[in-house]
Amino acid sequence: MRVRRMLILAMAALLSAACFLPRGLGGGEGAAPAATQDGMWTPCSDVAQEVYPHVSKSFQFHCAKIDVPADWSKPDGEKIQISLIRARVGSQKDRIGSLLVNPGGPGGSGVDTAVYLTNALPLDVLRRFDLIGFDPRGVGRSTPIKCMSDSDLDKQFGYDPDPVSQELFDGLVSLTRKIDDGCHAKYGDKLKNFGTVQAAKDMDAIRQAVGDDKLNYLGYSYGTLLGATYAQLFPTKIRAMVLDGAVDPTQTSVESGESQAKGFERAFTNFTDWCKGHTSSCPIAPDARSVITQQIDKARTNPVDEKGRLATSGWVFYSVISALYTKERWSDLADAIDALRDGDASRVFDLADEYAERSPDGTYSNLFDANAAVNCTDDPHPPTVDQVRDLQSQWRGKYPMFGAPLAVGSLTCSLWQGGHDPVPTGKAVGAPPIVVVGTKGDPATPYEQTAVLANMLGVGHVLTWEGEGHTAYPATRCISDAVNSYLIDLKVPAEGKTCPA
Repeated sequence: MRVRRMLILAMAALLSAACFLPRGLGGGEGAAPAATQDGMWTPCSDVAQEVYPHVSKSFQFHCAKIDVPADWSKPDGEKIQISLIRARVGSQKDRIGSLLVNPGGPGGSGVDTAVYLTNALPLDVLRRFDLIGFDPRGVGRSTPIKCMSDSDLDKQFGYDPDPVSQELFDGLVSLTRKIDDGCHAKYGDKLKNFGTVQAAKDMDAIRQAVGDDKLNYLGYSYGTLLGATYAQLFPTKIRAMVLDGAVDPTQTSVESGESQAKGFERAFTNFTDWCKGHTSSCPIAPDARSVITQQIDKARTNPVDEKGRLATSGWVFYSVISALYTKERWSDLADAIDALRDGDASRVFDLADEYAERSPDGTYSNLFDANAAVNCTDDPHPPTVDQVRDLQSQWRGKYPMFGAPLAVGSLTCSLWQGGHDPVPTGKAVGAPPIVVVGTKGDPATPYEQTAVLANMLGVGHVLTWEGEGHTAYPATRCISDAVNSYLIDLKVPAEGKTCPA
């Protein structure tokens, strides 16, 4: 089972194009413990069942909340809560410690992910570690940030992904400013407390709270940035760290956005090539690119009405984005676009709503509220509105499907008023070897970023999967065996190790 939906990068096409910029290394070894582990856990199988009704009865689930400073520079000030879940298999033997997991986003729920991973991670690993999921500050069950209305998110997702006319572009700027202003009005200067540096310090509080001398960590997508930040702040507190789907912290937000546009364009080309060779599974073959482009264009002027909900160009576009995260959904995308041609938008909405975390009743999780707060806090120098407009035109020519949408997605951070706290971009001096996993066909965190992150940390070792989709572990036996050996026995994969698709 591949972990879907939870493994996401930065929702850059809607919000900010992976807003990361370098800064000097900050200190962090002095973070204070948040709570003791004694008596903090309570049984919560109901939470696990709610997340995944088919969860194995072989696991025991316990939940907890720990208090951490809202601002780690003021440890005696206001506190917020971080929500945890612990999954422990009944056949656990020779326990090593806890394995802390993060699914990315930013804004993804680590509590949900830990539950899903009980049915995905190799049993060899699950028998040696307690699996610990946490909702980072601002996310889900932790003290959340919620400042975007369901109606505004509907408008933003449904908006033309490439507003060419000045009137359309200005309309998106106005909508984005309204959303951003609402967040600033509600939270003010506290918005800067939702950044990655603060969350990395929370991770060390979690390590202490669960009673581990050293951290074992598995981070996907944005979770690699969170892990890399921890490694720079607390290098001597790590036992093992796996970073899968690497984010390059040294890129500017513009560079990151273009990298992601290139990654999605490459993945889309791989999808269309697959269609040509699998016409029985792809009803929009042989020229899937043209069919999808035509359907997005048609939706601009004549959107399909699906039970009172219009499948506008934005919703069609996000169904494509959603399906490209894993090769297993390529046939679903082809079927959805084929049905759309026949006036049925239900499958398009299924894919897009999965990406947006939009419920059938029209309500959203707070994924995108947290996503904006983290990305924009991490980015000290987002592009201006005028620069975004220029990039929109430039990238449209270079990346026909994804360039312009990724450019205008930067508007969220362009208009953000919440303050900034950039991530560090130095060596993890004193840290043990860290495994950085990259996928050749990854659309959201392009493979080229893998070696960059490994080299930046100075202790990174690249493990490559020649597959498609976003993230690799535990997609194949080869990847699983290499990561398992590292997590359990601290055996670092051979230099240059590559696993076939």
